[in-house]
Amino acid sequence: MPLMEFKSTREGYGDALDELGQSHANIALVCADLTKSTESHKFAQHFPEKFIQIGVAEQNMAGIAAGLASTGMTVFMTSYAAFNPGRNFDFIRTQICYSNLNVKIIGSHAGFSDGGDGATHQMLEDVGLMRSLPNMTVLSPCDYWEAKKAIYAACKIKGPVYIRLYRESTAVITKKAGPFEIGKWQTLAEGNDVCIIGHGPVCAEALLAKEKLQEKSVSAQVVSACSIKPLDTDCLLALANSYTKLLVVEEHQKACGLGSAICEYLADKHPVKVTILGANDVFGQSGKYHELLAKHKLDAKGICASVLELLEEKNST
Repeated sequence: MPLMEFKSTREGYGDALDELGQSHANIALVCADLTKSTESHKFAQHFPEKFIQIGVAEQNMAGIAAGLASTGMTVFMTSYAAFNPGRNFDFIRTQICYSNLNVKIIGSHAGFSDGGDGATHQMLEDVGLMRSLPNMTVLSPCDYWEAKKAIYAACKIKGPVYIRLYRESTAVITKKAGPFEIGKWQTLAEGNDVCIIGHGPVCAEALLAKEKLQEKSVSAQVVSACSIKPLDTDCLLALANSYTKLLVVEEHQKACGLGSAICEYLADKHPVKVTILGANDVFGQSGKYHELLAKHKLDAKGICASVLELLEEKNST
């Protein structure tokens, strides 16, 4: 798989928001002093009358976003995921979700992508927080194009949406013209022996792992599960019928993330073994992005080794 182009998911958000500002009069942006870092600066520069710089006050930002949304605005609320939803969860819960307001919550620099800033900034619990909230939709795009499409799709629906973004420039693995729908997953590569389900840029590592597995005569299907809430239950049931074991990879705690959501659904509908690769009840630490992926077996080498362990376990039973 040639990985020729590298762009960040936060760039996809920034470009989509700027485009939406030109065609949608009722869009507003609020940001907690991280306009450039979150790629919100284009919209802020082009539409200053629709932009409010809140400063380092994420709870206040959520309250202002709720107020704007209550007047009929579609509000994008942007900061690092460690602060949004990490710091302002109560305000998101009671002021935005309880009233089902049209606020799109952008959590940038999620997972291990903010490697240099260490544990305080590496948000590994946000998916669990957000998917637990009534009325909330949760999306985690795998690359630049999927991020752009996720922003457009979020803008079309009413109600709160959490969109998880990443700092690093990572491989562009989907196409501009490819399909995107909330509640639907995308198969990135077909396979027969095992299925790897991921969300976020780690999907690119899963595709690299697929290449390594092919050298060992193992055929892996790779699925981007951008829509974490709602799950693509049709796709999930089809995968559970096709494979006795599923491998979920995510830059998140093993608890409460996509893997947990999959287990919760399949336990009732179609029980199969689900193995989750992620942070195993630990905080992050300072390091380069790919070093941190490798530490948690989320790089291609680690994913490949985990698949082989799964298949060996299958053959020995």
